[in-house]
Amino acid sequence: MYVKGVGPARAAMLEAKGLKIVEDLLSYAPFRYEDRSNVKQIGALAPGEMATVLAEVRTTRLSGFRRRGLGMFEATFTDPSGGVLAGKWFHGGYLNDILAPGQRIALFGKVEYDSYSRGLAMMHPEFEILSSDDDRDSSLHTGRVVPVYEAAGKVNTRVFRSLIHRVLESLPPQNDPLPPHVLKQMKLPDRWTAIRGLHFPPPDSDLRLLNSFRSPAQFRLIFEEFFWLECGLELKRARARLDPGIGFQLTDRVRERIKQMLPFKPTGAQKRVLAEIAHDMAAPHPMYRLLQGDVGSGKTLVAAEAAIIAIENGFQVAVLAPTEILAAQHYFYFKKLFQRLGYTTILLTGSSTAREKTQLKKLVAAGLAKVVIGTHALLEADVEFAKLGLAVVDEQHRFGVEQRQKLLEKGAHPDVLVMTATPIPRTLALTVYGDLDVSVIDEMPPGRKPIITKHVEDSRVEQVYSFLRKHIDQGSQAYVVYPVIEESETQAMKAAQKMHEHLSRIVFPDLAVGLLHGKLSSDEKESAMERFQRGESKILVATTVIEVGVDVPNATVMVIEQAERFGLAQLHQLRGRVGRGAEQSYCILVTEKLNPAASERIRTLVESNDGFYISEMDMKLRGPGEFFGTRQSGLPALHIGNILRDPDILEIARNEAAAFVAHPPQESDLRRAIEFIRDHWQRRYGLVQVG
Repeated sequence: MYVKGVGPARAAMLEAKGLKIVEDLLSYAPFRYEDRSNVKQIGALAPGEMATVLAEVRTTRLSGFRRRGLGMFEATFTDPSGGVLAGKWFHGGYLNDILAPGQRIALFGKVEYDSYSRGLAMMHPEFEILSSDDDRDSSLHTGRVVPVYEAAGKVNTRVFRSLIHRVLESLPPQNDPLPPHVLKQMKLPDRWTAIRGLHFPPPDSDLRLLNSFRSPAQFRLIFEEFFWLECGLELKRARARLDPGIGFQLTDRVRERIKQMLPFKPTGAQKRVLAEIAHDMAAPHPMYRLLQGDVGSGKTLVAAEAAIIAIENGFQVAVLAPTEILAAQHYFYFKKLFQRLGYTTILLTGSSTAREKTQLKKLVAAGLAKVVIGTHALLEADVEFAKLGLAVVDEQHRFGVEQRQKLLEKGAHPDVLVMTATPIPRTLALTVYGDLDVSVIDEMPPGRKPIITKHVEDSRVEQVYSFLRKHIDQGSQAYVVYPVIEESETQAMKAAQKMHEHLSRIVFPDLAVGLLHGKLSSDEKESAMERFQRGESKILVATTVIEVGVDVPNATVMVIEQAERFGLAQLHQLRGRVGRGAEQSYCILVTEKLNPAASERIRTLVESNDGFYISEMDMKLRGPGEFFGTRQSGLPALHIGNILRDPDILEIARNEAAAFVAHPPQESDLRRAIEFIRDHWQRRYGLVQVG
């Protein structure tokens, strides 16, 4: 439909914000609400009250650091009552180009008595400049609870209010897509009433409920969004379970081979999770399972057990990792475990030479390589498996749904095991990984003590060295790590080389200090790791090559340099490299300059070893989109629901959706729902089709 006031330029700005059609506009939720129902003339204002004033700018003045926009901006306002009100904004230099005498303006804020001007003032009031046609619309912007929207280019909150109001006035009430029995059971307002209440709440609305997104209208719309998302995921799961799969045989030989491979007695949680995986693998439909566990809980070992089930049934296993570093770690780990069983394990990454790739691909195609570990290089069209039976995807949130699909197409409905060390709450996991069953390893191997984490500023680094010396003299080993930021591996490598030189020549000239970074060849990496594992080198200086999969029980100290530059999850992963033996282990976070966000991250790590808590803090600090990586993580693009803010509503919607898909009141209800999801699913959630 054509919306008055939206020409090509505005349409482009709205589209850049993801608002393409009228439905998008109606789903564009305000991020907060202001109570502007107390509209007063300046002459009637009293100190201490929150009020809205419609006035004219009389004077403006900027004092202080004009050049840097840090000065104090002051303006005076008048209205027909004859009163004068001052407005003051610290660091308000930017307002010099916005406010000018003669403009009509709506001010909203707290009224105070200003001893400096000996009159009434508002400090940092919210304001909106009124245009001539605002007289007609003024009831939208003042005298009521007003929605505040995030701007889209030059489309500001006022324009959004007017556009959305215009659309709501011109459209007839729409049909409600929610199944009638759900509406009735949940006592929800109808959709049209809810959309009006979202944008223009009724006069008696509770401002606290609105700003915590719990008004009846908001609850209804959040529930609806989650309900359709969860219905879609339920249908997708049900459909995937109908595909024919491989029914793996769990023979005595398989059990015997698993026992032969195990380096230690598995924990109760590992046994439970393996039983869930083995049960899925024995079924005649493909397994789609998410294996979730904190750092050091032994997920990779469980994946190795699952691999044995596939290999002993005559199939191959593919392990897909997001980075070369991670792929190399898995390669060393699986190779060591499978050596005694005689399975050939190979590593295929982007940095393998053309000749190596050709040789390796031949081994895969001939079925001689039983375990094929790699990065995106595994997804190339010319990588052909003789008989792929199990695909293991590590840290799935770094891969898109399409990439996982590409790997699966290399076999005839292989089983899928997705692993993540990002411990996200179960409800959330069931949404982000919506088409997977979830297994959680919630127990650490026995005899491990919680790691003690300390924060030290780099000016006190000498104390860190004496601490290292003390522990090495007692027979322990230590890591000194320079974590890599994606774009700056070379920088981290140089820092690590410099530190290696400093430690080996000046600080610990009598000790063997190893060096490990991403630019070394596979053989060099392997020999550096082996020397450390055998205890020949006492200190290993490394970039985050050691983030995953390295297990040296004798290493009890982890020093992380420039710790302020890295995310919580990465720091927690690195810390998990120590604390793998019976001795007390330590993690020392060395920082340079700390901003408030980095300070919060460091504090969280010092206080807690709990992966779930750390993960939750990480999401709060970074927001769900960034936490899960890119848009293609499969995290749905929600309009009003927020997975972090609304887990309670997500849980309710999930249960309702599961009950509805399993037992719809009428077959026709389910058919209508599938049609609705098909029409809205792809565009709204960017996920694969259902039905």
